Amino acid sequence: MTESWVNSAEHIGADLHLELSGPGGRRAALTRALREAVRGGRLAPGTRLPPYRSLAADLGVARNTVADAYAELVAEGWLTARQGSGTRVAERAEPLRDTVRTPVEAPSRAGPVHDLRQGAPDASAFPRAAWAASYRRALQAAPNEAFGPGDPAGRRELRETLAEYLARARGVRTEPDRIVICSGFAHALRLLFGRGVQDGPGAGEVLRGPLGVEAYGLGFHRELLAAAGVRTVPLPLDEHGARVDALGRERAVLLTPAHQFPTGGPLHPERRAAVIGWARARGAVVLEDDYDGEFRYDRRPVGALQGLDPERVIHIGSVSKSLSPALRLGWMVLPRRYVEPVLAAKGEREGWASVPDQLALADFVACGSYDRHVRRMRQRYRRRRDRLLAALAAQAPHIEVAGIAAGLHAVLRLPPGTERSTVRAAVWRGVALDGLAAFRHPRSPTDAGDGLVVGYAAPAEHAYGAALEALCGVLPQG
Repeated sequence: MTESWVNSAEHIGADLHLELSGPGGRRAALTRALREAVRGGRLAPGTRLPPYRSLAADLGVARNTVADAYAELVAEGWLTARQGSGTRVAERAEPLRDTVRTPVEAPSRAGPVHDLRQGAPDASAFPRAAWAASYRRALQAAPNEAFGPGDPAGRRELRETLAEYLARARGVRTEPDRIVICSGFAHALRLLFGRGVQDGPGAGEVLRGPLGVEAYGLGFHRELLAAAGVRTVPLPLDEHGARVDALGRERAVLLTPAHQFPTGGPLHPERRAAVIGWARARGAVVLEDDYDGEFRYDRRPVGALQGLDPERVIHIGSVSKSLSPALRLGWMVLPRRYVEPVLAAKGEREGWASVPDQLALADFVACGSYDRHVRRMRQRYRRRRDRLLAALAAQAPHIEVAGIAAGLHAVLRLPPGTERSTVRAAVWRGVALDGLAAFRHPRSPTDAGDGLVVGYAAPAEHAYGAALEALCGVLPQG
């Protein structure tokens, strides 16, 4: 007969499900059940087990049975027992590992040892104390109505603060009523090109394709647009950014003008003016993805394209690079004619950003903490970039590096035909990074050649040196 531990009024400690079964009596069954719980990983190292009396009462066994089982597992090294600390799972006890070999093409289940993928900031640098202080102040100052149904455009406090910040730091020309808070860039795309929740199938799109896009960009965004039925037309790229002269009958174009993703470099001033001229002539709109506009190192700041014509550019930003993607906070700065359609597209309140987070961000920006954090991270990421360049100069001087004047990643140019083998070698060494080909539009007129897109922001400071050593160890020899 199988017996299970169930909660009782006398139980003290963590919940723990055990099944006592098999030969050898209750002591042997209890010892076996505890051992398997530790071996299989259900009881993690350091977990405190229930006292003898509590577990004995729950299982309906003698207290000595539990004491003897604990003592046996302490002797075997599965548990530890110290006066005043109780009985705990030993720190060295390891769960049983899957012994099936991982294919060469896939990383281990435990994840990479070194994360050099683009797109993520240093999570260890999140300003916890300053954010917590802003959160407390925001909650204390929030009016009662802030915790009601709310405004689909987002909290007024945040929109007013963003209007001031974006004007000062990015050259954006707007007012609070033209800002709509969203959960990030992908959410903004869904609102602009998806079907309105309240309108039903076949209606409610704010914008429609065809949409001009840069020849290299995030595949996730292309997939999102394709799922919405939007045809994307890739524009050629060169050293001056997207070839906007190739635009024709598209209804809109999506650009990363401050720092082309992922190849690097700002859109040339003549092309910035040319794309605005195209939008005016065609009655079209430009979508500006300002994904890392705050982070520049060797050049003067590049202002937002939106500043050239607020009625022809939708400026989209977020805190995913500057603070954390976990906050899920972004914004759209819209031409007047798109504000109401976007608000209608937001539909039900489940898709709205968290009000307490919005209020906290408003305080965080208003009190200067955001500026201080961005300046601090700009210095940190510049040091990271410089260490990457120094390591490559010392260990792989034949590798050309591009896109380094701004942002959180660099492009390493590789000899022709070596990209796939280098990415596979990186997987073997536990290094997560992206090949340049992964970002190329399937119908791209531009071939940027073989390369790696290396993010230098994500690793913690103490782990960055080892990550660079591992990276240099997988690069093709000169």
